Amino acid sequence: MQDRKKLLKLDVSIFEQHGKKEFAQLLRKNKLRTTRALNDFLVGMKNEAIDTKEASRIIYKFISNQTISKEEEKHLKVQVYDIFKMLGIGVPFMLIPGATLLIPFILKAAEKKGIDLYPSNFKKTKLK
Repeated sequence: MQDRKKLLKLDVSIFEQHGKKEFAQLLRKNKLRTTRALNDFLVGMKNEAIDTKEASRIIYKFISNQTISKEEEKHLKVQVYDIFKMLGIGVPFMLIPGATLLIPFILKAAEKKGIDLYPSNFKKTKLK
């Protein structure tokens, strides 16, 4: 438990030394919120990696046996949709410099219009 607290310690003195005191204060103020968001993102990415690995196993099974169960077919469809969602959001923003700052606004706008751009593992962030 003691080691975990040391890992969560945020050292912002580098910003203060270079005249960025306001930024250092902002980081301290939002430390918990940022840590939670980063943790949720990492858990979601881990779950996406697990699901993608499972989807590749299902594809291999389908290629070799020419048959998969209905549950495996449903899992494969969901995972392919999730991959397309991530590619649809990620690729254009990786190609356009500075556009990554727009991702949260686009996700909110899509949500208000009833468009679901979040991959399924980012809706639930529990470990498998």
